[in-house]
Amino acid sequence: MLEADAIKLFKCLADKSRLQILKSLVQEEMYVERLAERLGLTPATISFHLKKLEDAGAVTSRKEQYYTIYSLRQEVFMTNIIDIIKEESEVIDEQKQREEEYRNKVIKTFFEYGKLKAIPAQRKKQRICLEEISKSFEAGRKYEEKEVNEIIKTFNDDFCTIRRDMISEHIMEREGSTYWLKPEE
Repeated sequence: MLEADAIKLFKCLADKSRLQILKSLVQEEMYVERLAERLGLTPATISFHLKKLEDAGAVTSRKEQYYTIYSLRQEVFMTNIIDIIKEESEVIDEQKQREEEYRNKVIKTFFEYGKLKAIPAQRKKQRICLEEISKSFEAGRKYEEKEVNEIIKTFNDDFCTIRRDMISEHIMEREGSTYWLKPEE
């Protein structure tokens, strides 16, 4: 079940009359007048609620002579809520796009002609800049401290701070004077 369909269904179920209609349809298929009589509501009210339930995919209808017969779509209610929650959200692509736009804005703000103009004070922006610098290192290769300093120096003269920050942010690992990019998880 798609996220949008689940939201529509949950909103639809948040009504006592609709739940009573569903309880009746679990027992048997019915037409509007019979549901109205059973639940003590007007046919117009029942029709209104059935339209909402049908739009949400909870019931189906079919014509039979003069009547429209409504039945419960049981498979809709067999869906496990945990499966709905685990399903990838439709807004994830939008979130990824916003994150990428933010990254690009930070990089454009703090880098000029391939150089880091200033180390950002805000941790999130600093992390983005450090990740950008880390692209100059090869994954799986071990570097001596001097090599690390030379690579970082091409971005900013404060190589000590940047190197230390790359270690503290777990972008790079260090043992003695040997450094390497932390493998991606």
